[in-house]
Amino acid sequence: MAKTPKKRNYTMSGEGKYDKSAKRMADNRSRKKARYAMEKGGAVSKGDGKDVDHKDGNPRNNAKSNLRVSTKKANRSFPRNSKAGKK
Repeated sequence: MAKTPKKRNYTMSGEGKYDKSAKRMADNRSRKKARYAMEKGGAVSKGDGKDVDHKDGNPRNNAKSNLRVSTKKANRSFPRNSKAGKK
């Protein structure tokens, strides 16, 4: 007789708490604003497979000089640790 898997209680697992913190939500809003600004300027379009990259790694710094268009692979491939941040 096969064991039935134990149902997971997602409300108690802690998943999602990190993404719902005020800082994470503010960072995400700022990233979306940057994408929208680049779309409005014609640099990117919906579904083009490009990312809007923050040169200094700070998602809240949406100055034009800090934003650039890059491929998803280039923007998401740098190591995320204390010694290898964005340059």
